[in-house]
Amino acid sequence: MSRKPMTRPGGRSARVQESVHTAVRELEAESGRASLTVPLIAARAGVTPSTIYRRWGDLHELLSDVAVQRLRPEAPPEDRGNFKADLTTWAEQFLDEMSSPPGRAYIRDALLGDQNGDNAGQCSAFAAEQVEVILARAAGRGEPAPDVETVLDRVVAPMMYRILFRPGPLGHAYARRLLAELLG
Repeated sequence: MSRKPMTRPGGRSARVQESVHTAVRELEAESGRASLTVPLIAARAGVTPSTIYRRWGDLHELLSDVAVQRLRPEAPPEDRGNFKADLTTWAEQFLDEMSSPPGRAYIRDALLGDQNGDNAGQCSAFAAEQVEVILARAAGRGEPAPDVETVLDRVVAPMMYRILFRPGPLGHAYARRLLAELLG
């Protein structure tokens, strides 16, 4: 069972989370992931190790929480003026980010410390939200488009399967092929 309690936005809890997340990112950049320990992270964040253990349970859950935040999109999908261009641009960028070495590491971390599936659900929701923006734009322009679940099933799911279980180079041609199959 995850030890992460429900927290209120803002306040001390948010400051602790931000300082610990920042410490993880900084230490990982400086020394690499293999050198991370709860005491080292706590010292950098200015909290006690017990604070980290109480909130996250262990290092895997902490790294999982940090990874989910890093997988959160920073901006809405680019508006290229039509549905096909919007979805193609987004799918290519999604594939580039997720299949990069850091992207693969974040996915592994997000899932490794996710005993109850919440992080996987959050990551799926991030992709669904991005696709929903693209679909809403298409609807606003009167363009025909599939529903969000169809895009997730036929584009995002195959990409994630390949990223997780069939490591190797994945290029834009793969994303375009999935889109061509989706759009017929």
